[in-house]
Amino acid sequence: MKTGKLAQTYCVDNGRHFRLKDFDPADTGHWKSKEHAEQELQDGIFRMANLQDQLYAQDRWSLLLIFQAMDAAGKDGAIKHVMSGVNPQGCEVYSFKAPSNEELQHDFLWRTTCKLPERGHIGIFNRSYYEEVLVVRVHREVLKGQKIPDSLVGKNLWGERFEDIRHFEKHMARNGTVIRKFFLHLSKKEQKERFLKRLEEPEKNWKFSAGDIHEREYWDDYQNAYEDMIRNTTTNYAPWYVVPADNKWFSRLVVSAVIVATLEELNLSYPKVDSAKKKELDRAKKLLVNK
Repeated sequence: MKTGKLAQTYCVDNGRHFRLKDFDPADTGHWKSKEHAEQELQDGIFRMANLQDQLYAQDRWSLLLIFQAMDAAGKDGAIKHVMSGVNPQGCEVYSFKAPSNEELQHDFLWRTTCKLPERGHIGIFNRSYYEEVLVVRVHREVLKGQKIPDSLVGKNLWGERFEDIRHFEKHMARNGTVIRKFFLHLSKKEQKERFLKRLEEPEKNWKFSAGDIHEREYWDDYQNAYEDMIRNTTTNYAPWYVVPADNKWFSRLVVSAVIVATLEELNLSYPKVDSAKKKELDRAKKLLVNK
């Protein structure tokens, strides 16, 4: 798989001219079927496992992966399948729901900052601080519960939050955290089909929530919010990838390609052993052999 080329295809490298309608949720590139892409996905998972091992051993960089999407877009499945080969010891997944009372006592970045990956680790945010320019923007009434002084909730609130996010991500990048952000781009038609499956198939009933239908009424508002979010927060140090999500097998292939390409760019390697360490290892070997 030409990992870098596939990853770059869906990278938003110029937010100024970004339009969500330019990306087709049903796109599968030159891959015709799940079977066609399966081997390449498995190859990507294998390569990722080796690269993660080096990331952990080198203990210099950390990688933060952020997933945002409409309901039923396949975030959970993408994380489960793509990360299936990594060592759990060096990978943490966090899912962010509605803020708790404690979290509302702090700024909107506080609760996610506490969960950032340490050096050598991969951190995954299933939803993130970007909810603060998505759900909160679509449902302005949520702001009332955030205890922000009225004088600070002005006309440029979203522009200010975009600025805060860009500065935060730049700070993290300058300190060794590599950030890659995925918007799983699902069509309204495909979302309907997936909701119907959750209702019709007993083993999927648990996934369904009446709130999903309620949020669907705000589809256009969410699409506008996502477009503005990506346009204002994609950067060369923390780019967005708009991943076609109507075909789960393809979205997983793209996510895998992005992660592999990102890790390969870091030129990872296992730590080199100096002469003093080699002597120590030789002594240890002799002790073991003689016992």
